[in-house]
Amino acid sequence: MKLESAKVVEIFKNSVTDWHKEEALSPNPFPQSSLEFLFYQKNQIDTIQWHVEDEIRRPDLPDKDLVQFKRKIDALNQERTDLVEQIDDQISAMYKSVEKKPNARMNSETPAWLIDRMSILELKIYHMKEQTERKDVSPDHIITCQNKLNVLLEQRTDLSKCLDELLDDLSKGDKFYKVYRQMKMYNDKNLNPSLYTKQA
Repeated sequence: MKLESAKVVEIFKNSVTDWHKEEALSPNPFPQSSLEFLFYQKNQIDTIQWHVEDEIRRPDLPDKDLVQFKRKIDALNQERTDLVEQIDDQISAMYKSVEKKPNARMNSETPAWLIDRMSILELKIYHMKEQTERKDVSPDHIITCQNKLNVLLEQRTDLSKCLDELLDDLSKGDKFYKVYRQMKMYNDKNLNPSLYTKQA
């Protein structure tokens, strides 16, 4: 796969559409070892979390369900972070033979974390577009949501350009980045005091 923003956006759009057909995980259409597979899987997780985040805000949600949803969000966040790091590992391997120029600049954001933002953005676009198509709301609601959708579409263009430019700079040795692991502590029974003190 030639890594470029248009392909990434296409995979995310297809993933969001696929999930909403059954409101459930869709079979991943890509080879398991491919970047495409990781992109699709990443967006499926984001899509699940989007809807869990909706549900947890229901005022009629029983407390017991609130706890279950919160734990599910924590698990999804961890899975999302792990996938972003896998994506960065694969992208790093693509550029490992590129010689970094003496004046190369470090990019603070890795390609995968930029791609993560693009995945979330596709969910925003999908659901904001839904709002512009509702028949049970006022014209003002439609206008407001259409204006927001226009901004989101502009963001898609901007982020796509940023990704393509970053990848181009990486391929020429003009930029480099470091992959810093997230090292999340709250899910780790050895690092979260609320977990390891309870175990003791």
